[in-house]
Amino acid sequence: MAELGKKYCVYCLAEVSSLRFRCTECADIELCPDCFSAGAEIGPHRRWHGYQLVDGGRFTLWGAEAEGSWSSREEQLLLDAIEQFGFGNWEDMAAHVGASRTPQEVMEHYVSMYIHGNLGKACIPDTIPNRVTDHTCPSGGPLSPSLTTPLPPLDITVAEQQQLGYMPLRDDYEIEYDQDAETLISGLSVNYDDDDVEIELKRAHVDMYVRKLKERQRRKNIARDYNLVPAFLGKDKKDKEKVPKRKITKEEKELRLKLRPLYQFMSCKEFEDFFENMHKERVLRAKIRELQRYRRNGIMKMEESAEYEAARHKREKRKENKNIASSKRGKEDGKEGEFAAIENLPGFELLSDREKVLCSSLNLSPARYVTVKTIIIKDHLQKRQGIPSKSRLPSYLDKVLKKRILNFLTESGWISRDAS
Repeated sequence: MAELGKKYCVYCLAEVSSLRFRCTECADIELCPDCFSAGAEIGPHRRWHGYQLVDGGRFTLWGAEAEGSWSSREEQLLLDAIEQFGFGNWEDMAAHVGASRTPQEVMEHYVSMYIHGNLGKACIPDTIPNRVTDHTCPSGGPLSPSLTTPLPPLDITVAEQQQLGYMPLRDDYEIEYDQDAETLISGLSVNYDDDDVEIELKRAHVDMYVRKLKERQRRKNIARDYNLVPAFLGKDKKDKEKVPKRKITKEEKELRLKLRPLYQFMSCKEFEDFFENMHKERVLRAKIRELQRYRRNGIMKMEESAEYEAARHKREKRKENKNIASSKRGKEDGKEGEFAAIENLPGFELLSDREKVLCSSLNLSPARYVTVKTIIIKDHLQKRQGIPSKSRLPSYLDKVLKKRILNFLTESGWISRDAS
């Protein structure tokens, strides 16, 4: 009786009880999958005739060698379950497939056959083309955990928390920015009899309050980013001593002070990178000027620059020794050495020998002496012509210097004795 319930292929006589193809135009024509795919024809049956798939639900989709021997009916129930319950709900999927399959078996079969198997490799590409990359933050999109997770509280002691009025569990301060911002919405209530104008006005109040909250949080983020709280408590000085950095010049300090308003628009890292790039630019410009100087002096290779720098250092050293020797020799010569303090000053070549001695003894620069001499002689000439004149001698000329210069000009015949 069992043999009577079986079905056989009319072409190759193979058993087709689990899966067979029945011709819809010819009576009693049922073919196995191999004969149907080969286009077998027998009697009046032709390969272009319509067909009907007769599935007993017992054949294996992946072949007999697949682990677990899942039938086609179980495969269909598995695909329905993954669509209904979603990936990962293996208990619900196992209950949907049938009591004969455990959640572990369902998970292993789906992962091995539909993800890591040939079907998964053909349907799931390694790289997804034309995928737009989200650059809003390093770890994900606008709703990623890195943006929605609250920041950890400040690492400060209880005494410092009391000093700042800081509440670590709320990450708030007792006195916040715009402390009275909550008054905008504290008295708001939605009533059923409000008209459209009142509703829009209340929405505007809520919008203003949200803006103030965003500004309050922005200021907190800036304080965290630039370590303003440790700087206020004096902790940043210890950290600076531990981490040695390059020496900041006076010009860079002044520029940092001028650009301080930009802190609110740039992160601390971006600001430091900005000044590091400026420092690199100065170094590169100095290096370019040095290379240009080498080129002007005929140096074409870097190995020649060391020899050039050594020779230049020797020349400068020799010139310095020569200047020291000439100053010593001037002191030893006597008269020439007396003018060593003023011989390099402007106006020295306009003085006579006696005037040089006078300026050297009075420790007066030649330019100042010439100015005083001109004023005294001009006043003397105006007095001789009967023109009243008022002394306009410089403030640096005291009585002793004035008397010495007047006596010198009188003895030299520049002015008469009665004027002095």
